[in-house]
Amino acid sequence: MIRIFILDDHSVVREGLKRIIEESPDLKVMAEAADGAEALRVLSKTEVDLVITDLSVPGISGVELISRMKALRQKTPILVLTIHPEDQFGLRILKAGASGYLTKESAPRMLLRAIQKILAGGKFISETLAEQIALQLDNVDKLPHEKLSDREFSVLCMFGMGKTVSEVASELGLSVKTVSTYKARIMQKMQIKTTAQLIRYTIMNNLV
Repeated sequence: MIRIFILDDHSVVREGLKRIIEESPDLKVMAEAADGAEALRVLSKTEVDLVITDLSVPGISGVELISRMKALRQKTPILVLTIHPEDQFGLRILKAGASGYLTKESAPRMLLRAIQKILAGGKFISETLAEQIALQLDNVDKLPHEKLSDREFSVLCMFGMGKTVSEVASELGLSVKTVSTYKARIMQKMQIKTTAQLIRYTIMNNLV
């Protein structure tokens, strides 16, 4: 029996995914969570064979969440199932350790196929994401946010959601001074002068 863990902050979505998954007799949803912190607690004490997670959940989310999940369960594959477009998050999420990236508009049609491929040791990406990866290999020009480290990118997205320095520090387990340093570095790298411009950039580029 393949044990699956689902993270999504909408109970209706979790129930829908559970029904689709358990149509296969060898798949069983063993655990669920509604936010990032709860997910990490569950994973720290529960053995599962696959994680299916959204990116935008309360608390720890996005690239930071994927990185922490992999730190807890290095050998457990992660399938990201999200509303966010592949061209904004796909490549960075794969680099953070995810084994697949699927948009919610393509489920349930592709979900079981993605699960099977990942459990067989493969990676699951769409043709769109594969093309994006190929283009990025050939293209040296990067958008400003693509020049950021994974931690800087996570901080950028959190500020883009309107969170304060103190809130970001609390969620990431960092000091306020450290987060302020990250913010200053982000704004310097992206040549952004104000917090309002930073928030506007994340919205215009579909990062939040």
